[in-house]
Amino acid sequence: MDYKDGKWAKEILNAQLKDGSWGYFHCFAMPLKNKPITTEQALRRLAALGFTINDLPIKKAVHYMNTCLSGKNNVPDKFDKVHDSSVFNEMMLAGWIKYFTEENKLANNAAKKWGEIVNYAFYNNKYDNDLYIKKYSEIFNNKPKGPRLIDFLTFYQVILLSNTLEKNIEPLFFEYVINYPAGIYYYGYNKPVTTLPEVFQSKKTSAYLRVIELLTSYKSKKCREKLFFVKKWLESNKSNDNEWDLGKSSKDNILLPLSDSWKKDEDRIKDCTYRIKKLLERI
Repeated sequence: MDYKDGKWAKEILNAQLKDGSWGYFHCFAMPLKNKPITTEQALRRLAALGFTINDLPIKKAVHYMNTCLSGKNNVPDKFDKVHDSSVFNEMMLAGWIKYFTEENKLANNAAKKWGEIVNYAFYNNKYDNDLYIKKYSEIFNNKPKGPRLIDFLTFYQVILLSNTLEKNIEPLFFEYVINYPAGIYYYGYNKPVTTLPEVFQSKKTSAYLRVIELLTSYKSKKCREKLFFVKKWLESNKSNDNEWDLGKSSKDNILLPLSDSWKKDEDRIKDCTYRIKKLLERI
């Protein structure tokens, strides 16, 4: 099924600038004039619609992010003083590049830094915050500050650490992530991954599936096995027609809808089924 020629994709692609960006990268409160979407929002939406590194708009965006990582260009966002902007910018840009390709030297270098930090933090086979702070401070020459850096439970670090950690550390890290009480930062599901949504047809379930989709970037058997309970849960919510329906409230304009309209129930069910089947293939 191809959603790349639909209404949503056309709107986003028409807003892409010549440099490959959509204006501001991350900050939702500062859209540029006539550009009501950030680069990050556009990338997330295009990925949901099926765009990959093989598509020209993504190639252009990755090139833009690479120029920002190399220092040839700068993201126009102005971050507050709570966070170390240089660390956050590198983490943010590298995370999105690695989401689309693992063949980028600068992004892989950033991933390596976070790999060193987290490998060391789990040195004693469990997470040690003092070790995290120590190694972070050694690598970035400053102690972590701000909610996105005092721990590593955001989209950016989680994607950077996929296929990066030592083999014995990765399942320990993965177990830590899925049991983290507040969930993954930015994802709208503020509970542990091991806690399933109470209502299947809901926006919360859509947010939960975003988390699982992210975690399927971890390919090892030990990590995959830790998500088998999600597979069973999804199968238990399948209709007699082998389809899924997340309900009207799951429309978040991020990952759903995929079809041009949900005026017809069958289009919503088609979108939900497409998304969940893709997810099940990755678990």
